[in-house]
Amino acid sequence: MELKLKNGRSLTVRSYIEDDFKYIQKLNEEEHWTNLAAKKQDTKDAWNNSNVTFVVLDQGEIAGYIRGLTDQSMTLFICELLISKDYRRLGIGQELLQFVHRLYPKTRIEMLASSTSRTFYEQQKYRPFYGFRKTYEEHD
Repeated sequence: MELKLKNGRSLTVRSYIEDDFKYIQKLNEEEHWTNLAAKKQDTKDAWNNSNVTFVVLDQGEIAGYIRGLTDQSMTLFICELLISKDYRRLGIGQELLQFVHRLYPKTRIEMLASSTSRTFYEQQKYRPFYGFRKTYEEHD
């Protein structure tokens, strides 16, 4: 699929393939998403087992990605949405969210946001909701 940006440029959105993972990991590291970067095999397994996995390409280079899970009827949960710093403020994140929602139009989109991404989602008319998270930790 072609993605038209605010500045008139076009990028390509396509389904994730396993060869993309090394570039996804690089973006995770650059963003300092240490849990994803440190747990490389778990992160790769998450990509391989998710049913919403797309990358954005600019002349073959991965400019961003979206990963999520959906039941295709009620809920579309976005696990990660990350755009390379060089490609931010071009509308890619917004277009990716709209793209996946068009694939599953009956679903509600749910996601977690960081303090730095909160304003982006609020500008897209997402509303905050209350939730919980517990991270599994191995104990000796």
